[in-house]
Amino acid sequence: MSYTIAAQVRTEIGKGSSRRLRHAKKVPGVIYGPGKEAIAIVFEHKDIINIQEHQDFYTSELTIVLEGKEVKVRVQDMQRHAFKPMVEHVDFKFA
Repeated sequence: MSYTIAAQVRTEIGKGSSRRLRHAKKVPGVIYGPGKEAIAIVFEHKDIINIQEHQDFYTSELTIVLEGKEVKVRVQDMQRHAFKPMVEHVDFKFA
């Protein structure tokens, strides 16, 4: 199964800006990999909360639509809230 997530580049980085994004129902994230510069991104929480429940979400390639370009990635790490059904941060690796 293929998954597609629409995202935007994030310019504000830090704890405060990440908290503001989470209050606005958005999820901060980062895409990184060898030989490429890391890209800070942000996307809607509703776009990931349901698809992250599928097992193949963690093992297959995902497509992130970033400023009109499609970027192939894999999930590297995901931080969830301790007791709420919320995703707090996602690390992606270039595929």
